[in-house]
Amino acid sequence: MARITLKGNPIDTFSELPAVGSDAPDFTLVGADLRETTLSDLRGSTVVLNIFPSLDTPVCAMSVRRFNADAGSLPGVRVLCISADLPFAHGRFCELEGLENVTGLSVFRAPGFGRDYGVLITSGPLWGLLSRAVLVVDPAGRIAYSRQVPEIAEEPDYEAALAALAR
Repeated sequence: MARITLKGNPIDTFSELPAVGSDAPDFTLVGADLRETTLSDLRGSTVVLNIFPSLDTPVCAMSVRRFNADAGSLPGVRVLCISADLPFAHGRFCELEGLENVTGLSVFRAPGFGRDYGVLITSGPLWGLLSRAVLVVDPAGRIAYSRQVPEIAEEPDYEAALAALAR
C-alpha cells in the first residue's frame, strides 16, 4: 500500500508502483476505437504510462495535453494516457483538444491493471479510480522511471519523466 493525499487528506493505493529495473507487467487496455492494446504490442518502443483518475479533472486533462506536446512526437516514444474513463471519453477528449501524439486507454475491461501497477485507489472519495503516476518502460519492457505523485491534485514531474526518455 502507498499512502498519498487528495487535497491534503490521506488516501491509500493497492500497493507500490513497480520498481525501476523490474519487468513492466503486461496489460490489455481498450482504446477509443474499442480495440485492445497490450504493452507487449509496443515492445521495441519506449512507452510513457501517464496514469490518472479521470479526464474530467483539470490536472488530469493538463497531463494529457502536456505529454502530447512534450513527449508524444519524440521518435520511438509512445505515450499511453490511462484512466478508468470509458474509451469514448478518451476519444472525445483527444478529438476536441486536437491531440494526436497520445493514445487514450481505458481500464474498464482490465480490473487487474490498477492492482498490477499499484495505482488502484482503495480508500477515500476516489476509491476504485487510479492514482496519478508516471512510468517509463524501456524498449526491452523494463521500468526505467517510476513516480507516484504524492498529492493527487498536483501535476506530475514532467521534467523528470522526460529526462528518463533521454537515457
